[in-house]
Amino acid sequence: MRFIDRLPPLAQDGLLAAAVAVLPVLFVIFTAGSGPLDVVLALAGSLAVVAWRRAPLAALLVGTPCMLAVAVHVQPGPSAVFPVLVAVFGAARAGRWPAAALAAAAFLGADLAVNLPGADGPVEGLENTSLLLGWFVAAGVAATVTRHRQAYLEEVERRAAEAERTREEAARRRAGEERLRIARELHDSLTHSISIIKVQAGVAVHVARRRGEEVPPALLAVQEASGDAMRELRATLEVLRDPGGPDDEAVASGLDRLDDLVERARSTGLPATVTVSGTRRDLPAEVDRAAYRIVQEALTNVSRHAGGASAEVRIDYTPGGLVVRVDDDGKADPDAPPVPGTGLLGMRERVAALGGRLRAEPRPEGGFTVCAELPLGGEA
Repeated sequence: MRFIDRLPPLAQDGLLAAAVAVLPVLFVIFTAGSGPLDVVLALAGSLAVVAWRRAPLAALLVGTPCMLAVAVHVQPGPSAVFPVLVAVFGAARAGRWPAAALAAAAFLGADLAVNLPGADGPVEGLENTSLLLGWFVAAGVAATVTRHRQAYLEEVERRAAEAERTREEAARRRAGEERLRIARELHDSLTHSISIIKVQAGVAVHVARRRGEEVPPALLAVQEASGDAMRELRATLEVLRDPGGPDDEAVASGLDRLDDLVERARSTGLPATVTVSGTRRDLPAEVDRAAYRIVQEALTNVSRHAGGASAEVRIDYTPGGLVVRVDDDGKADPDAPPVPGTGLLGMRERVAALGGRLRAEPRPEGGFTVCAELPLGGEA
């Protein structure tokens, strides 16, 4: 049965037609008085079973007359009803109840007319017709049960699909509400604080220049950094409020702003150099943003944890991807690696999301290195 279940429906129907054709054809061949036309009719009526699933009405209209003619002329016994039973089952299963009932009644009537005045007497004829009637009723009941079961399964599948769609819509709605909540919190807290920092730094720079004093580089760095922070915060808020919008990639920072990033680090007193090797080319937006953020976080860590150290930024365009490396000559000890903080975890998550590799550890010769290998295939 498992072998048959693995066959295509058409092959299964072909095997069924061959099975129901064996007995009628053999009876016709070995019955005295039968001719070639009877064999052809028995074959045609049996082979019509092939269409019981796809064209049940056609199978019924072809199979019933053929087998009815065979039953009247040759009288091969109950075997002639097998193809008609399958056709009646298919028609009833498809909801063609009038046609199925008419075919069953025609076959039963013909069988009763042939067998009632037979040599065995009316009792034997009625018994044969009653037996066929029971078979037709059983076929109708089986078709009804199968039809209802199929409708039930389709309804279950429809409800499951509807429930899944409802869950997905609810999840998207909750995610949208959470993004809006985060956007409101960021706007109400960080935007206000960064705006104050930017305004105060601008006032201090203006006052110093008005007095003819030299503006401290650190103050200029604060002013520039606060402006960049406001720009990126606004871009983040736009993405949170409209994820995937047209400005998502346009406003995000990438390696095109690398020089500004390194220059801002220098203005805070961090000696930093940049080396770019390989053939420059357009990068996927995700890779471009990730590379910028890795350099940004690495330089921030050098400024915070490796006071007095210098940093070297290397960008290498390889045939298969992009290598971003930031080395410093600080006092990191290979025997006492630092505990990863939020920044390092964020870098690892960015690199892992792109299917790349990240190495962040103290160098044997002293200092710390961050090396990210990013494939150019986009998100993994």
